[in-house]
Amino acid sequence: MAEPVVIATWAFGKLAVEVASKMLTEGKSALDAVIAGAQAVENDPSVRSVGFGSLPDRIGRLTLDSCVMDGKTLDCGAVAGLEHIRSASAVARRVMEKTPHVLLTGEGAKWFALQQGFALEMPHTLDGIREWIEKHPKAKKPGEKEQYNGPEDITLPISEWNHDTVTVLGLDQAGNLGGVCTTSGLAYKLPGRVGDSPIIGAGLYADNEAGAAGATGVGEEVIRISGSTYVVELMRAGKKPQEACELAAKRMNAVAVRRGVHPPRCAFIALSPKGEIGAAATEGTEFQYARFKGGKIELLKAKEVALNK
Repeated sequence: MAEPVVIATWAFGKLAVEVASKMLTEGKSALDAVIAGAQAVENDPSVRSVGFGSLPDRIGRLTLDSCVMDGKTLDCGAVAGLEHIRSASAVARRVMEKTPHVLLTGEGAKWFALQQGFALEMPHTLDGIREWIEKHPKAKKPGEKEQYNGPEDITLPISEWNHDTVTVLGLDQAGNLGGVCTTSGLAYKLPGRVGDSPIIGAGLYADNEAGAAGATGVGEEVIRISGSTYVVELMRAGKKPQEACELAAKRMNAVAVRRGVHPPRCAFIALSPKGEIGAAATEGTEFQYARFKGGKIELLKAKEVALNK
């Protein structure tokens, strides 16, 4: 019987770990546990980048992205651009279990959710909308006429936008891995933008034979290196989770140099079939992660990989 382990991104991931670890110690499956943990974060209105209460896109719409994956079977499901449905991770699981597809988007994802019994809900909170207005890159001042001329009006660099994702990875007593990645995406994003979070292989990947990995940060850059697949394949080749995460951050730096841009703030977590854990980030990310291992829940800071390393 394997020792249960859970790891999740960011300080708010501690809530996910608390929920998931309890379920794993009761003998629940990794997939059940990590999705329940992710839903706890999705339902927390104080989190501005996951679930209801998050900061909307450029025109004030709040859409959610999520994917789930079962490391035992490689079954997976995802939704992107899901609007007015509370739990993107739960809908992603239904996509996995009830359809022959992996990814549903936009209105199609919403109609599927309704057919599965999910309720339509208003996603905004007063605090979330207030913060969106106050921090909008082109927020108008009282008395000013609102005017947008195109994507160039978004003046903040993408690395400064709110983009924290909750990714939760778990190992259950049966030795099976499961993972979930869920987010509202970048605040102030252009309508229709999709990042790495609902993309299997970018925001999440899980395989009992090699390990599980997840990402957080600027999704465009994670997609560019197929981040989670990259970490898992490094583990398949014999690297420990920590080394695999550091190598992914190093690759992120190298790709940024190649493209002539500043390295983005991104981070990776990993979990091996043996319960070994890894976490690393690019420099300046200030990435924290929560973990449950050996019966203890901790909030830790990940190692940062400098540009010249």
